Amino acid sequence: MIELVGVGKQFGRRWAVQDLTCSVEQGEVLGFLGPNGAGKTTTMRMVTGYMPPTTGSVRVAGIDALDDPVRLKRRVGYLPETPPIYGEMTVRGFLHFVAEMRGVPRHRRRRHVDHVMEQVGVADVAGRLAGRLSRGYRQRVGLAAALVGDPPVLVLDEPTSGMDPQQIVEMRRLIKDLAGRHTVLLSSHILPEVASTCQRVLIINRGRLIAQDSPQKLSLRLRQGQRLRLEVRGEPARVEAALSEVPGVQDVHLASGDGEWARDRVRVELQLATDESGASGGGTDPREAIFFAMARHGLPILEMRSMDLSLEEVFMQLVTHENLAGPDAQAPGTAQPGR
Repeated sequence: MIELVGVGKQFGRRWAVQDLTCSVEQGEVLGFLGPNGAGKTTTMRMVTGYMPPTTGSVRVAGIDALDDPVRLKRRVGYLPETPPIYGEMTVRGFLHFVAEMRGVPRHRRRRHVDHVMEQVGVADVAGRLAGRLSRGYRQRVGLAAALVGDPPVLVLDEPTSGMDPQQIVEMRRLIKDLAGRHTVLLSSHILPEVASTCQRVLIINRGRLIAQDSPQKLSLRLRQGQRLRLEVRGEPARVEAALSEVPGVQDVHLASGDGEWARDRVRVELQLATDESGASGGGTDPREAIFFAMARHGLPILEMRSMDLSLEEVFMQLVTHENLAGPDAQAPGTAQPGR
């Protein structure tokens, strides 16, 4: 639905984006990440047709941004970080104006605007002047404007900016509901929001693509395998013997439980050599193999949880490594840009 091939954008002598190649499938929610000045907003403006690329091609829903930018804009709903809302108009009046500009037929306009207002939770302020709304409500009205006309592609730049915690949760739920019917390109500084909302992330730095994949697969690549933490009731020697039977287990660290009550418990941290799907040597989930090995030895598992890197840790490792090594370096454990 969105395809960028060798895209670059130059301002004077400075390249804000360089040789960016990526794609977003129909119905996918893609998180677009990068530090300030990395080229995120420039890229999003090229995707929406508001800014032409200097090099390469941008295609949205099969439309080339250079050949037909007006038609492309009709296929894209865009929510910039600061929504362009006419503050002297009521919310309903503003959205009716947007619907008219987007070519929504007159006989459908009122019902369509009412549906969009209900969808994003602004029906209760429909008669208020947009300029007198709180920052969070103005953000919602901006999203409503992006949804008017039911465009197949949504480009959302910091969609939860200025919202309170309850509104953020509601916005995340709405974006998840939009997946499938709409293709969503989402930029946010709140990385847990991206991790909980997006199926895949794309990370750029200094205008270059440095990684793209699901957060889970990026974590596996950077750790060169999966890490687990266990708490097991039993003697350390028996626990170690049971783990030695599990294919792919390596770097086992045992520690006795703390306190008088936990003398018979062992805490274990271990590394598993896994493929990108999380499967270990036998092609099964490593947690299953550990469970059955402990059961054979009569060792109850009290806790077992993943120690995978969070999206924040993945982001910091990739960006820090790329900054130290130079703009042409490949981040550790990641595919080459445009794989």
